[in-house]
Amino acid sequence: MVDTNAGDIPAATKEDVDLAVDAAKRAISRNKGKDWSTASGSVRAGYLRAIASKITEKKNELGKLESIDCGKPLDEALADLDDVISCFEYYAGLAEGLDAKQKAPVSLPMDTFKSHVLKEPIGVVALITPWNYPLLMATWKIAPALAAGCAAILKPSELASVTCLELGEICKEVGLPPGVFNIVTGLGHEAGASLASHPDVDKISFTGSSATGSKIMTAAAQLIKPVSLELGGKSPIVVFEDVDLDKVAEWTIFGCFFTNGQICSATSRLIVHESIAVEFVSKLVKWAENIKISDPLEKGCRLGPIVSEAQYKKVLNFISTAKSEGATILTGGRRPEHLKKGYFVEPTIVTDVTTSMQIWREEVFGPVLSVKTFSTEEEAIDLANDTHYGLGSAVMSNDLEKCERVSKALQAGIVWINCAQPSFIQAPWGGIKRSGFGRELGEWGLDNYLSVKQVTRYISNEQWGWYQSPSKL
Repeated sequence: MVDTNAGDIPAATKEDVDLAVDAAKRAISRNKGKDWSTASGSVRAGYLRAIASKITEKKNELGKLESIDCGKPLDEALADLDDVISCFEYYAGLAEGLDAKQKAPVSLPMDTFKSHVLKEPIGVVALITPWNYPLLMATWKIAPALAAGCAAILKPSELASVTCLELGEICKEVGLPPGVFNIVTGLGHEAGASLASHPDVDKISFTGSSATGSKIMTAAAQLIKPVSLELGGKSPIVVFEDVDLDKVAEWTIFGCFFTNGQICSATSRLIVHESIAVEFVSKLVKWAENIKISDPLEKGCRLGPIVSEAQYKKVLNFISTAKSEGATILTGGRRPEHLKKGYFVEPTIVTDVTTSMQIWREEVFGPVLSVKTFSTEEEAIDLANDTHYGLGSAVMSNDLEKCERVSKALQAGIVWINCAQPSFIQAPWGGIKRSGFGRELGEWGLDNYLSVKQVTRYISNEQWGWYQSPSKL
């Protein structure tokens, strides 16, 4: 068993994973696929809409569970649930549209052939998800996988699995065919590793750390198994001198401290123009010190506790190392005085940072913002791109031509202009470099779980004529 904030959950073994994979295989092949994988997209859409409806009914209950389980403020958890509902509904619509897209013609240069494309479900897919958005990150994978006609096995984080288990109950309530959606809870080195290396899993989709992503990729490579990876980040936010300081200060705070700072795309490296740096950072300190830190269920909470003791110690160690390397902790960096219990860390702003410092180069996954200044646009871009990661990025300026120019130069899968962290189900999400590859959300998310088959037919009545016919010898 695994001990969590909300009770105990089973620690799945390799044998449990085998059972889940077998159930998924049977779901794919049952009735020659007509019950699920080759059924009309509208059939699958009906189930996705029913799931969305049930989640809507249970939204407040699920939001509270999410908040208790991972520590995020209740308002955030409820907003996540809205996105979960929208995601299932969105992919229901795409599932319905799949039928019309089948047999899309391919233009060929020879009129003796006709060609079209079929989009088919990849098969059995393993979905391994993180603890910072437990149900939402799972839904980003589950909804498109089911819409495509795949059968899925979800391995949620052992630190926050409760709402994913509740989703399993909802799927049973709406009558989802047996084996289409399976959940194995437990530890990464056992349940996760068994899934990644299982010969009957056709694809792995993983969201989490770059180190674990590398291990999954290695395991999948032994069987030439496709993977999509959404990994860590150390995202920059570039602030030019022509901005509204208060407006941009709030976006900067939101970009780094939302979800208790535990976001893979957190814009945790502030690169600010030297002419406004002192005034802007002073405003940031005031905004940060005004954030309500409390029990996440308390009304108005905007920063809750870190997810676990291990992660709490890791965040504090990052801050301690930054100090020992010569950085200045301008605000935060410790437990709030009014909270004697719980893994709380004040919003932290770190200055006097060099590009070689750990705090600037490595992902903290906590409420810590590092600050550097720049003098020219070129210098800002160089600082932004000087990282192994490439998930999110942000540029703040009233000069939209400059914003477009910098957007093209930033090496990242996502660029926000005059904002930070908005995510829309219709738009692609994913990174480059060590932040992974593949895209979730939008039509790109559905394509993750579809295989493309070319079908080409010879339509001439004439002999092909490449070889001399034996009858003419």
